Order: sequence, then structure tokens, then C-alpha cells
Amino acid sequence: MSGNKFAQEDPYTQNSNSGSSIPRDQLAAEHPSNLLSEPPYFLTKLGAAYLFDSMALLRKLPGKSINLVITSPPYALHFKKEYGNVSKDDYIQWFLPFAKEIHRILTEDGSFVLNIGGSYNKGTPTRSIYHFKLLVALVEVLGFHLAQECFWYNPAKMPAPAEWVTVRRIRVRDSVEYIWWLSKTPWPKASNRNVLKEYSADMLRLAKNGVKRTIRPSGHVIRGSFDTIAAGGAIPPNVVEADLPESMLRLGNNAANDDYTSACKQHGVKIHPARFPGALPIFFIKLLTEPNDLILDPFAGSNTTGSAAEELDRRWIASEQVEEYLQASRYRFNMAQQSLF
Repeated sequence: MSGNKFAQEDPYTQNSNSGSSIPRDQLAAEHPSNLLSEPPYFLTKLGAAYLFDSMALLRKLPGKSINLVITSPPYALHFKKEYGNVSKDDYIQWFLPFAKEIHRILTEDGSFVLNIGGSYNKGTPTRSIYHFKLLVALVEVLGFHLAQECFWYNPAKMPAPAEWVTVRRIRVRDSVEYIWWLSKTPWPKASNRNVLKEYSADMLRLAKNGVKRTIRPSGHVIRGSFDTIAAGGAIPPNVVEADLPESMLRLGNNAANDDYTSACKQHGVKIHPARFPGALPIFFIKLLTEPNDLILDPFAGSNTTGSAAEELDRRWIASEQVEEYLQASRYRFNMAQQSLF
């Protein structure tokens, strides 16, 4: 790494290509870097980042070794992005080999959380269904179970394609991305108690005033205990409405002054153009894992997933084949980890 912007090592991460800041014997025996014979690009207390092709890394991991895979691979778009993407016609055949390896390395109670965006068909104001075809293939070809479909409401998405939304004005702005929660069995590890949110004003009012037992026109039975708030919080939805800003999944990805983007700007390092917000992996890590579980992001980009895992005391592995993005991802840990070593 000599000659690049990271030539001067910080005391909080270890880079395998230039001198060691953290002696290997200080890393716990269960450190995720021990699963692979390949040298990591950099280490943190709980994780290892690899400058590696995603498929090659997946094939090197032992079977049933990962508790959660959470990732956002390049979407299938009809126009090329600088970080690389596959055409819609080829996307399913391109992605299935990755998914097959993910199925192999997951623990029996593990989960695979896939963030994938939709797109328009080229030249027409109609939507592609490639991501639904992919979901069907993941379930019917590879044997995944669809634990739940979730939706990320991203209010910061641009009104695109501009021709249909802002020029001809025949379509509305697309602000939702799909998140498929998949698992090897119908019973993956999960607890919504870990992602409870504050009770709404209406729920607090019901708790105060009480409710009477009744049956709604839909047939749902409202019991006298419906107003209890003893559970410690409200169960979050899998989709977010515009009038529910407190929900975990209403997340913009246009942060311009967070630690990562500020550090990249300060050091003149390229910012990854397609980041998802840290709250997204935090939500699913809390929902689907326990402390010290092992999390993998095979398409790490700016390594939001690894940073979230470290924050929550989970071990992590990240793989990214664009060195510039992996270099910049170190800034997520240089500032966040200073009290950990």
C-alpha cells in the first residue's frame, strides 16, 4: 500500500500489507480472520476486510460458519454504474452461484438478507420483474425459505428515470427498495424483542384509557389485554409509511456529513456512490443475531455492514474487489473504534 492515501497507519486497525498495529497473538482465537488462509486487507477487533473477489472468498469459507449474510449487490440496471452492474437479462444466472455458496456457509438457523432495487425496462415506462424472478429462483431452485419480505423506504431516492417522472410526468417517484429475508429453514434465529420501537401516542392513550373486548368487521378479536404495554415497546412493521418517521426502516442514504463521508472528503478519497445507511444493517443484525455471531457482507462496498456489526459486538467478514472503496471503508473504524483497543 505504499504511496497511497493510507500509507500512515492508524493505531486502531491492522493492515496486512504494511506493518502490523495489532499483534496477531492479541486477537481472540475466534477472530473471523482465522477462518481464511488469505491475508486480510485490514483487521479490527471483531472483523476482517478482504480485497478479494466475492465468489472466491465465499468458496473458501467453511460450511455452516456464518450466522447472517447481509448484502446489497450491484442492481440490474439498463445503464452502467461505475461500481459495476449486470444486465437484467443476465442477472439471475449471474447471482445464483453466489447464492448457492451463501446457502452452504449459513448455519442451519442462519439468515440471508438481500437488499435489491427495482428498475424500469429500457425505453418504456414499465417496470422490470427481474428481482421477483430472482426471488423465485432463490426459493425454488436453491431451497431458501422466504422468511419475510421487507421494504426500505428511502426518501432520498432521485426521481428517475427523469423522462417518465420529471419530463413527461407519467410516473411517480420510486422511493422503495426490496429486502428479501431468506433462511435455510422455516425457523431461523430471530427475535423482534430486539428491535422494539417506542409506543405511539395512540397506543399510550389506549393503555391509559383501556379497551373493551370486541370483534372487528374483519373478524379480528380485540381482547381486553390489547392495550398492554408491558412488552417494552411496539413491534416494528416490515414496511414504512410516510407518516411513521420513527420506524426503523424509513432511512435516507444521502448523508453528506457523517463520519465516513467527512473523512473521505478530508483525505481526498472517493466516496462509494451506492451506500445504504447504517441503520439498515443494524436493524437486521439486532433482529437476527446475538453478540459474537459472525456476519458476512460479500459485496461490502463502503463496509456499512461491518461497521454496524462491530458497533453491536458481532464478528464480521467483508469482501470488496475495488481497493479504493475498501481503503475508504477504514474510516468507519478509525473513528468508531478508538475506545475499543
